[in-house]
Amino acid sequence: MALQSGVIFGQPEQQQDILNTMQTHKKSEIQETLKNKTIRSLELSNRLHSTLDLDKLFEIYNQESKTTVLFDSMSYSHPSDAFTFKTGNRKRHSCQYRLLMGGQNLGEVEFTRSKKFTEPETIKIEYLLSSLLNPLHNSLLYKQAVLNSQIDPLTNVNNRTAFDSSLSREISLAKRHNNNFAMIILDIDKFKNINDSHGHLFGDCVLRDVAGCINKNVRDSDMVFRYGGEEFVILLSNTEEDGAYQLAERIRTSIEKMTCRYGEISTNVTVSQGIGCMKKDEHETALFDRADKALYKAKDSGRNRTILAK
Repeated sequence: MALQSGVIFGQPEQQQDILNTMQTHKKSEIQETLKNKTIRSLELSNRLHSTLDLDKLFEIYNQESKTTVLFDSMSYSHPSDAFTFKTGNRKRHSCQYRLLMGGQNLGEVEFTRSKKFTEPETIKIEYLLSSLLNPLHNSLLYKQAVLNSQIDPLTNVNNRTAFDSSLSREISLAKRHNNNFAMIILDIDKFKNINDSHGHLFGDCVLRDVAGCINKNVRDSDMVFRYGGEEFVILLSNTEEDGAYQLAERIRTSIEKMTCRYGEISTNVTVSQGIGCMKKDEHETALFDRADKALYKAKDSGRNRTILAK
């Protein structure tokens, strides 16, 4: 089903739309039902507008919806967004809705339970869904704005702001679950010479190519950041020393084999890398400092190499 500006189009599981369903009830009963549902919808809308956090938004919606229609599970997914929300265990019978606003697809919601949903219950669900549209649209816009503010526009990887907030969180998670954690700091060798010899536009192309090469070699769970200038940082969850070193070397050799081109200009570049693996009870500042010192050791040792911090 599709929900657009509070109006339902299409067919639910019961193959009825809201207007046809309403015609089966007495006029007075319909009017009273609509009045009650409109009030309930407005009350829910006010609560949902109290947050821009998607998790909190769906927690509120889930709690409020269950007071109106009983269901065993609820799930939400967006076609182009990584966010999903799931609660409860999926059962046999379901009601599925696609949410549209102004022609924009806001995602899909599914409710399930062991017992088939009745027509009056689907009407209640649909009215409550109309309350979700504007708050969901605002939350999705907010999330995208936050994500955009944490992306480096040149290389399309995470920026320094994202790094500062992510490092503390990732280390905290690693300690909580007693997992290994590693960090790679990567610096493009003699990058100033590239800018001086070929210009900053060519230097920008080198930065983009290096970032792209890094992304091709890391795992989906790894996080890549442009720390500043020609320096990148990679955060590796659940990674021991050997795994971190092997990944760093794969990145280094891949970049070494790569040719950067801009117009008629082309060149090969190399990188130096320092690796820090988290020690017990180590603070993020200490971990970064050890990896950074290993990076400088790699540069002082002749560049185009990887050094593992002690």
